[in-house]
Amino acid sequence: MFGNTISMMEKSMDYLWKKQEVTANNIANVDTPGYRRKRVNFEETFRRKLEAAALIGKNEDVRQAIQSSKSYVVEDAHTTRADGNGVNADVEYTELTRTALQYQYLTQSLSGDIVRYRSAIKGQ
Repeated sequence: MFGNTISMMEKSMDYLWKKQEVTANNIANVDTPGYRRKRVNFEETFRRKLEAAALIGKNEDVRQAIQSSKSYVVEDAHTTRADGNGVNADVEYTELTRTALQYQYLTQSLSGDIVRYRSAIKGQ
């Protein structure tokens, strides 16, 4: 009934939530010697799976691509400071703000979709 929109938004929101957690953890460890920055991988893999499924053209394949996509945490190998810490607080705060705005946008978009579905169901 709703197509793949809600599933895609759910996966995207899960990713953004995880990204906020990881970024906040990076910020919390900005002064920890030897701490290596972590990041969440999802967007590129998600895009590739969706593109491959779209080429096939079946809705079931797109649905499977969405459901099988997972985010995962990766530790950066390089460090930027003499103490071995790889966190740049400015970069992390920027990323945290960007992620919060993306999450807010998806929340508003999902709310708008639900309002439209309600209107359609009520026949208004």
